[in-house]
Amino acid sequence: MPGNVLVTVGSTKFDELIRAVDTHIFVAALHEQGYRSLFVQRGDGEYLPHVLVPRGRNKAKLPGNFSVEFVQYVPSLHAHMEAADLIISHAGSGSLFEALSLHKAVIAVPNGSLMANHQEELAVHLERLGHLVSATPDTLARAVRHLNPGALTPYPKGSPQGIADAIHRLVGV
Repeated sequence: MPGNVLVTVGSTKFDELIRAVDTHIFVAALHEQGYRSLFVQRGDGEYLPHVLVPRGRNKAKLPGNFSVEFVQYVPSLHAHMEAADLIISHAGSGSLFEALSLHKAVIAVPNGSLMANHQEELAVHLERLGHLVSATPDTLARAVRHLNPGALTPYPKGSPQGIADAIHRLVGV
């Protein structure tokens, strides 16, 4: 049975995602799917969660024994990723590939304000391959409700040899 959910925006700000997470509708969707705890790494955004946690606090116990914690940053998310049953992440390549290599269910939420929306291209590509589900902040609760982790295709760990070969071709070695 699922239990833990991790939400991460990486090292930047993604207020739209944090606003979408800081709602009772989102928590209800998680609760319906059997999740019981939510850990959110909110990054450097300006939006301060206040719906699920009281202003000035970062933790709360919600009805149904559902626990919520918001933090700005942690030294490493790896332990949180390992403990998570579901990872909801901005669509940064580092975060996505780390989550996928741990064989976690992943919902990617591209941050459209970054670098010509490269995150959307990556999320859509990985979704087409069946490795994750792509959502927007507006469709996140619905994506959680319809998520079937067993239907996702495990991500096969790649080899760095392809990158090394490409670099060698580029530099003429």
